[in-house]
Amino acid sequence: MRKVLMALLLAVVPMQASTAFAEQVGEIGVDWFGNDIIVESIKDPKVQGVTCHVSYFERGMIDRLQKGNWFEDPSDTAISCNQTGPIKIGDISLDESGEEVFKQGISLVWKKQVVNRIFDKANNTLIYLSHSRQVQDGSAKMAISTVPLFGQNVVWEKGAPQ
Repeated sequence: MRKVLMALLLAVVPMQASTAFAEQVGEIGVDWFGNDIIVESIKDPKVQGVTCHVSYFERGMIDRLQKGNWFEDPSDTAISCNQTGPIKIGDISLDESGEEVFKQGISLVWKKQVVNRIFDKANNTLIYLSHSRQVQDGSAKMAISTVPLFGQNVVWEKGAPQ
């Protein structure tokens, strides 16, 4: 169901050029009601050599019928990001609020699963935060992963920040 909704949304809502796309790499059935845990691979579009794996819960049709909440999945998420090659950092935001790397719908309209990147200058580390965003009743469920930027495998396109 999520894939159909995403296809509809992509047809209607243009995506930003810097937004990453997810590739499903795993799907684990967790019960007889069709509920699954989905694992996706996401490459940071502005940081070559970093790949994040995000997992989330996707409700099956029987679960949706039983619980009556037809149009959204839970906000639970997990993330792990690692260096998967030489790191080349493009024009990333150095602000405290960072920037959005990835976004996908987890409800029919309002609820999104989001991955933000924040640069921790003091510790020379990229922080990736996975969370859900809603118009109201935001969720405190989140997960975090870090990628340290040490060694000769890190190149800044515009030079390292001072």
